[in-house]
Amino acid sequence: MLTESRNPRSTHIDQLTTLEMLHIMNDEDATVATTVRQALPQIARAVDAIVTALRDGGRLIYVGAGTSGRIGVLDASECVPTFGTPPELVRGLIAGGPDALTTSIEGAEDDADAGRADLLALALAPSDAVVGIAASGRTPYVIGALEAANEIGALTIAIACNSPAPILERAQIAIAAPVGPEVITGSTRLKAGTAQKLIVNMLSTASMIRMGKVYQNLMVDVQITNQKLARRTRGIVVEVTGCNEEQAQEWLVACHNEVKTAIVVGLLGISPDDARQRLHEHQGMLRPVIE
Repeated sequence: MLTESRNPRSTHIDQLTTLEMLHIMNDEDATVATTVRQALPQIARAVDAIVTALRDGGRLIYVGAGTSGRIGVLDASECVPTFGTPPELVRGLIAGGPDALTTSIEGAEDDADAGRADLLALALAPSDAVVGIAASGRTPYVIGALEAANEIGALTIAIACNSPAPILERAQIAIAAPVGPEVITGSTRLKAGTAQKLIVNMLSTASMIRMGKVYQNLMVDVQITNQKLARRTRGIVVEVTGCNEEQAQEWLVACHNEVKTAIVVGLLGISPDDARQRLHEHQGMLRPVIE
């Protein structure tokens, strides 16, 4: 496997100065984006399929172990504040459960039955989209989950940094990002982890853009959970409507901090309820309502 091979460029890394060491790491990291770019057609297919699943009432569910599992859980958790999604819409499963986010759970990734059971415990439905993530491409926990998803009839997508790989063979859409040997042999939290993070960033972000969670390049479904985000939401309303901050705040308060609703109220001069109805008629898409 490429992910377990030795990297000839870092064979003597333990004898280098700190700066020399970092140059090698940085040079290797610079190759990751190019590798991911080669997988863009497959990533685009995955995004389109995920959007179809979400519009049909399904969920996006990441499944992984170790670094791969943490990347999936991280992406899922960040969709809630960034895009205003309900917590159950994007989920992340990690082998060993929540404790595995901060502690290595020995042997958890080798349990295919646990992958199957954890996924089915979410009441998996054919409308769901399941993304299996494994740098090696052969993690039993992920294989078990993908096989269960296939049996249910859910959409299956796999991300691996080896090709060919068992999880790629078990997915309807296979995304391979063979980034090559790591600077530290087998330490797939490095280039492989970076590639996986880039790919899941694309999967969730592009899907949410297609779902109307972004207008221009503004996160118009952002949830206000702190002062920084409160300032951001006011700024978004100001940017789109051309009003001042005081007016933006008034509209946001009247609309229960729903950014898109506040924008529609401001631009069209209608009530919050009427604004919500217009957005509902356009599947939450702001552009056709205001332009």
